[in-house]
Amino acid sequence: MEPTVLVDRRDGWSVLTLNRPDRLNSFNEEMHRALAEALAGVEADAGCRAVLLTGAGRGFCAGQDLNDRATSGQAPDLGATLDGLYNPLIRRLRALPKPVVCAVNGVAAGAGANIALACDIVLAARSAKFIQSFAKIGLVPDSGGTYALPRLVGAARARGLALLAEPLPADKAEEWGLIWKAVDDAALRPEAEALAAHLATQPTQGLALIKQALDASAGNSLDAQLDLERDLQRRAGRTPDYAEGVRAFIEKRPAKFTGRAE
Repeated sequence: MEPTVLVDRRDGWSVLTLNRPDRLNSFNEEMHRALAEALAGVEADAGCRAVLLTGAGRGFCAGQDLNDRATSGQAPDLGATLDGLYNPLIRRLRALPKPVVCAVNGVAAGAGANIALACDIVLAARSAKFIQSFAKIGLVPDSGGTYALPRLVGAARARGLALLAEPLPADKAEEWGLIWKAVDDAALRPEAEALAAHLATQPTQGLALIKQALDASAGNSLDAQLDLERDLQRRAGRTPDYAEGVRAFIEKRPAKFTGRAE
């Protein structure tokens, strides 16, 4: 059988592809385990300095595979599913100390939409759509949806997306600030790969600290955030890439970052 997550190691970065195209890459437990293993692998790989996450076939991810859900007898404990599978995935994506680019190549629905939004930079094909489909089956947006949506698009739009479960086209998702950019379908993969390859040449430790600072800002007061910026800047200033960046600026040449911590 084909693996449910494909791992393609490139020069300094990796492509992770959700690979259940016959089910629009919807999640079952096997794919959860495979993606967790793949993310642990790229996190531990010092030679991997950026990640590209995408889907096989005509969709990015349709969320949970409802064929795995019991619809008769005892009600399932969906909270346990979130605790054991989805929440660790979102936390891992946010905390990964390297940038994660997401290429949304088709529908991103339910948890699939919110997994995309947990990545650092989201590109979407113009034909792609984002759907908070939970309300259609009586559920609450999960996988960080109720956290990300109001922060990205504001309270009114977040409520509309969550309560109405209407598809949001990629162009409007860009216009609303939900994603970084919508691109022509044919340009999606080349542009996403170029972006991941570029990020893999940048100061990896500094990018990890940027992720940490931005994630903390939502819950911090200004004073707390200023203190955090001070502490993270102290760490960034001690990295070899900062020294190289300054040297390159003075010598008027492109910097050659290594991504090393020391």
